[in-house]
Amino acid sequence: MGSSKATGVKIKGIGKYVPEKVATNEDFAKIVETSDEWITQRTGIKKRHITNGEPTYYLGAMAAKEAIEDAGIKAEDIDLIIVATCTPDFYTPSESCLIQREIGAAGSMAIDINCACTGFDYGLDMAKRYLQSDDDVDTVLLVAAEELSKFVDYTDRSSCILFGDGAAAFVLQKQENTLYASYLGADGNGAKFLAARALKPENVFRTNKEDFNMDMPEMKDHYFTQDGKEVYKFATKAMPNAVSKVCEKAGISPEELDAIVPHQANVRIIETAAKNLGVSMDKMVVYIDRYGNTSSASIPIAFCDAVAEGRIKRGDKVCLVGFGGGLTYAAVIFEY
Repeated sequence: MGSSKATGVKIKGIGKYVPEKVATNEDFAKIVETSDEWITQRTGIKKRHITNGEPTYYLGAMAAKEAIEDAGIKAEDIDLIIVATCTPDFYTPSESCLIQREIGAAGSMAIDINCACTGFDYGLDMAKRYLQSDDDVDTVLLVAAEELSKFVDYTDRSSCILFGDGAAAFVLQKQENTLYASYLGADGNGAKFLAARALKPENVFRTNKEDFNMDMPEMKDHYFTQDGKEVYKFATKAMPNAVSKVCEKAGISPEELDAIVPHQANVRIIETAAKNLGVSMDKMVVYIDRYGNTSSASIPIAFCDAVAEGRIKRGDKVCLVGFGGGLTYAAVIFEY
């Protein structure tokens, strides 16, 4: 198959940031009934980074500063900031505005998106479209920043062990005649399988005391809840399907990809997806043992580590693929 060339993105700089504080599997064994062996066998996770009071926007700003330095640009060169997060610090202002303030990029557009764990893929595709179609946008800062620890119920041993905090960022510019393709979608029928509650509808004029039936599960305050079996079933089908579809659009086969960077939720999901796709696990970039599930930040954090360790090099054909709450799914192919 001959790959298709189109208007795509140039990844000019990358950066990541994770909190210093680390929670190991042994640490979790002290607060819930679990063990290092149980967690490792079922998830592949050994440790995760947890904030010690730092807000979500701070994580994102630190990653952004590293990406800006790597790109060799100034903050004022940025025309658009897109931040993917499902764990913001405020309903308003947006994380993108707070990060803009922190890095000194006043004047740029600033947008938050919430596509849960697929947010970075969605944001990358949005950035590409802005760069391609808008003469006012030459440089985009794309950030994924997540502080999942504040949504975790640390009495629920099945879910609390999974999540960590962190952020990563790309500086993006337009590039003509390069490999690029995307395949994005969602299935809102699965909304109830991954959820965390915002404020309930309350006001001084309310007379109706019955809760509106939203067809969502019972939740404990704002804490995260998931149906692990349903998410597993969805993920193991959605990930290989998204990779196959985006490869078709790009005019290449999965075997021609140099690296696939999947959402880091569970090593078993990644192994099953690789098997269903018919590719070796060697092609999969997996660092879940270091960070756990950091939602939208997991794909770019893994990408940054793969570049630092020489697993991904300039010119490589790379696929970023994710699934997440919504339920959402996405895959993007580009040449690094």
